[in-house]
Amino acid sequence: MKRPLAALALAAGLAAAPVLAASALAAEGSLVLYTSQPQTDAQGTIDAFRAEYPDIEVSFVRDGTPKIMAKLRAELEAGAPQADVLLIADSVTMEGLKRDDVLLAHEGADVSAYPEGLHDPAKFWFATKLITTGIVYNDAAPFVPASWADLVRPEAKGLVAMPSPLSSGAALIHTVTLTGNLADGWGYYEQLQANGALAEGANGGVLKAVAGGEKLFGMIVDFMPIREQAKGAPVSFVFPEEGVSAVTEPVAILKTTQNPDAARAFVDFLISRSGQELAAAQGYIPADPAVALPEGYPARDTIKVLPFDPAVALAEEADNRARFEAIFQP
Repeated sequence: MKRPLAALALAAGLAAAPVLAASALAAEGSLVLYTSQPQTDAQGTIDAFRAEYPDIEVSFVRDGTPKIMAKLRAELEAGAPQADVLLIADSVTMEGLKRDDVLLAHEGADVSAYPEGLHDPAKFWFATKLITTGIVYNDAAPFVPASWADLVRPEAKGLVAMPSPLSSGAALIHTVTLTGNLADGWGYYEQLQANGALAEGANGGVLKAVAGGEKLFGMIVDFMPIREQAKGAPVSFVFPEEGVSAVTEPVAILKTTQNPDAARAFVDFLISRSGQELAAAQGYIPADPAVALPEGYPARDTIKVLPFDPAVALAEEADNRARFEAIFQP
């Protein structure tokens, strides 16, 4: 059953959590952040955090979630993890780290402003925003898409680009969400392949292909084309009528952190009102339902988010990747 974003946001909130600990307020020292945020956003996030916590120095490593995770797992296997905090694309990856006992719970985090089910109930990871995946189209496209079904129309043959779940965590969640909610299930992806859809790389490649006219339609995360359209690019973004998938760009603390007070302060900042207003200022849908959406987005209550279970997706991750690969890379 699809859920309006407003319903997701206005669901019954959790009871108020304990206030920010004095130790977090007095935090100092240094932190290493591993993140999949775009470079400019990562630096902006750190700058805003340091404005509130000037005694904490933050350095960061930025790459796509799969590469960040490969680096982190190699460090964990070597017994020398460098990161204190993770801010990455998706909750499925966080569920895997939670399962592997890699994360440190932040039991004192105040999540009273948020609907139940948005964050990990055990407080090992926390949603920082909602990044949906919908349809981008070039102004030269032969029609304006309104539905996922439009991407398999004959007029779209050979003109669709999409990120691969083999390269993008958000794309994997999107694939699992669509196959679990659309009537045709995996048959929809078989139709995309038969219609000549190109499935490779991550979201940035899709934007480049559609904005440049190499392709005229694409599946993509919302903020990329919305930002580029505002800059004058010949693209528009559509929230399909059936609903969209969403990743929450969760943040979590590594169990091996050398500075847990500073790490907790970083998490507290991201889920605070000021951290959520920063997310909106950067062009994202804030996870906090009380914070307004940025310019370029429709009303919150018109965005339908399709249901998704990260724990189930984690258990079925290998099978889902293999099934996608069998369709697009036979």
